[in-house]
Amino acid sequence: MELVTFEAQGRRRVGALLGGSGWVVDMAAAARRLARVSRRASPLARISDMVALLDLGAPGMAAAQEVVKAVAGGLERDGRAALRGIAFTRERVVLRAPVPRPTKFVFCGLNYPNHAEEGGRALPTYPSLFTRFASTVIGPDDDIVKPVEVTELDYEGELAFVIGRRGRHVSVREAMDYVAGYTVINDITAREFARDPGLRLLGKNFDTFGVMGPALVTADAVPRPDRLTLRTHVNGALRQDTNTSNMIFGIPDLIAYLSRHWTIEPGDVVSTGTPAGVGAFMQPPRFLQPGDRVRVEIEGVGSLENRIVAEPERR
Repeated sequence: MELVTFEAQGRRRVGALLGGSGWVVDMAAAARRLARVSRRASPLARISDMVALLDLGAPGMAAAQEVVKAVAGGLERDGRAALRGIAFTRERVVLRAPVPRPTKFVFCGLNYPNHAEEGGRALPTYPSLFTRFASTVIGPDDDIVKPVEVTELDYEGELAFVIGRRGRHVSVREAMDYVAGYTVINDITAREFARDPGLRLLGKNFDTFGVMGPALVTADAVPRPDRLTLRTHVNGALRQDTNTSNMIFGIPDLIAYLSRHWTIEPGDVVSTGTPAGVGAFMQPPRFLQPGDRVRVEIEGVGSLENRIVAEPERR
């Protein structure tokens, strides 16, 4: 499934992309209709956001799959009439980040050897972690705002996994059972801040710097997250090109490491790091400017494209 958060008719909703049909299903509305037909209550009928869906665990995901299957069957059988009141065409919605308010938003730096090497850094012996504020998160239909005080705005295409089960001291062997799904991240960075350890928090946490989307692709649809092609383009030009098999610390390693130090929870989003090819280490450096468009695409997970805009002048 491709689970999404979207806005339609002035209200934010949790939904699913209906295959290649171009329709976005309102999960709660569809669940209520299915419950009336089957005379069986659905745990999805009152979900308010993606974390609420993830909190339902495996039963919630099973219920979501049942809803999507039923709606797809109705579309095939009865056409567009079957979707009235429970689905919208893609053109009528605004996609937000699939997890707009992550329970925790954690990033792993220097997780590709070629990125460490291009920056002249030694390979890490343990995951190098930092966090983002939930207030930085934007989605695929949003603009990235270049702050007035930032001159070295950079991109970092990354694969992220989303936690679907609460756990502590999770073993590497069991780790993948805790993954609800995957999404695409553009880890926007103000380099002149981030290169100073004392200012790294600032360099990563300007508004709009946590770009996520377009969907949360459930784990069953991505059987080999360690074998995915990742590419980043700026204005159509290829900048980053790698495979997730090149990560230093794989997803099971990261889950085991994180859960050794704190409880992982449904709605935690963990981004697995970026490969070589960022603008800061090009010769000469090539930073993002207003009008640029950045697209990050990950095989089997999706494509995330955003425009850079200038921050309005302050009065």
